Amino acid sequence: MAFSNKKSSIFVVKTSIGHEKDVANAINNKSKEDGDVFALLFPTRLRGYLFVEAKDEAKLRDIIKGVSHVRGLLRGETPVSEIQHFFTPKPAVSHMSEGDIVEIVAGPFKGEKARLQSIDETKEEITIELFEAMVPIPVTIKADQVRVVEKR
Repeated sequence: MAFSNKKSSIFVVKTSIGHEKDVANAINNKSKEDGDVFALLFPTRLRGYLFVEAKDEAKLRDIIKGVSHVRGLLRGETPVSEIQHFFTPKPAVSHMSEGDIVEIVAGPFKGEKARLQSIDETKEEITIELFEAMVPIPVTIKADQVRVVEKR
């Protein structure tokens, strides 16, 4: 997401948790004709909040008035430096360590549980050993295909 070079500011809209996308779509639809909103960002790691790049706070207040699931607008502007960390994704392996118990959520082994044997951070791949296998065979899969069930 690139912020516009036009004279604008970033504002924070509070929403109902789980309805960030609905609010973003509604704001986008209401502001299309005016061109007062330049960009919208709702990071999945920050639930219940939406960042809006707009011309000014008063115009944004008018736009969000009556939009379902909007809980309010935080006063003042937010500097880009405060939200910059949302633009760089975290590696999928950052929260995993060897010995963790994982559940496979995608692919041919979906639903199976396994023990994490090794981690390749550069490729974002992990090697696991399935619990239900008759013979322990190491399987290498992408780290985003599993979720950690139990930490070592």
